[in-house]
Amino acid sequence: MACLPMDTNFRKYLLEVTGASDCEEVEIIQTLWSGYGTISRFKLMDSRLETVVVKCISPNQSSQHPRGWDTETSHKRKVKSYQIETAWYQQLSKQCGEDSRIAKFIGAFSEEQNQWIILEDLSSNFPNVKQQINFSEVKVCLKWLANFHATYLGKKPEGLWEIGTYWNLETRPDEFEIIEHEELKGKAHQIDDLLNACKFQTIVHGDAKLANFCFSEDGSAVAAVDFQYVGGGCGMKDVAYFLGSSLSSSECELYEKDLLDFYFTELQKSIEQSNIEFKDLKSEWSLMYPIACADFTRFLLGWMPSHQKVNDYNRRIVKAVLADL
Repeated sequence: MACLPMDTNFRKYLLEVTGASDCEEVEIIQTLWSGYGTISRFKLMDSRLETVVVKCISPNQSSQHPRGWDTETSHKRKVKSYQIETAWYQQLSKQCGEDSRIAKFIGAFSEEQNQWIILEDLSSNFPNVKQQINFSEVKVCLKWLANFHATYLGKKPEGLWEIGTYWNLETRPDEFEIIEHEELKGKAHQIDDLLNACKFQTIVHGDAKLANFCFSEDGSAVAAVDFQYVGGGCGMKDVAYFLGSSLSSSECELYEKDLLDFYFTELQKSIEQSNIEFKDLKSEWSLMYPIACADFTRFLLGWMPSHQKVNDYNRRIVKAVLADL
């Protein structure tokens, strides 16, 4: 399925912002979650760019949710997420440097309910999306996160989600209602409050799973994609979620300390020129790591209790966090 029949006004805009004489949709890279549109590669003629990637969002084309969460709350959240992603690229994405590489923003176009985001095609420099990675590649992603968090440390999430991440408690009332873990459900707002009350806040990616990192050919560098849930928050939310998406339960147990130490080392390097007191930042965020793990597990226990990420490692952390509250 193509994004939409080639809209005359969008086509005109695409040619205008790329300086191309003509364009052709040559590949549908993937469809968006719940059928809200497509991500496609367009070939350009007579442009400095050979290709671009176009994210086409068409809410009216949406289909059934893969997990059965077809509610009005869910629909509104997704529609807002694409509006926020557009705002992110337009307003804040240029602040990302080479150590927090993203696809360069080229343009955005909207018509009625349909939206298009035109982005740099990362495939020539970052061709690989991986399902499994080694220890050094985990560190490459953690370095990206550290640099990203350092870039936006203390910045207000204007135009973004006030509280980032797709599992944010406030935006997930349907999933919260059916949680069967009574103690975690009873303390979920307390966990949420602890994360939101952090002195050190940054902008989080909000969906920093392995599938949203594109690796260079040799695996030594990455670029991140998919900024629908970018917003304010403690950086540990991204770190906890990323490690859970890329490591098994036993690997998390084994490597947690080494990987957190690495992240904080990279974060310290990234903020050396600022007046931020790193010791205080590390102290606060280290305490927030298990809180962030428990927060995400809370979401899973409502959304999909049988998910593989509800594992021994996260159960142990939840038990410890609840005992401390």
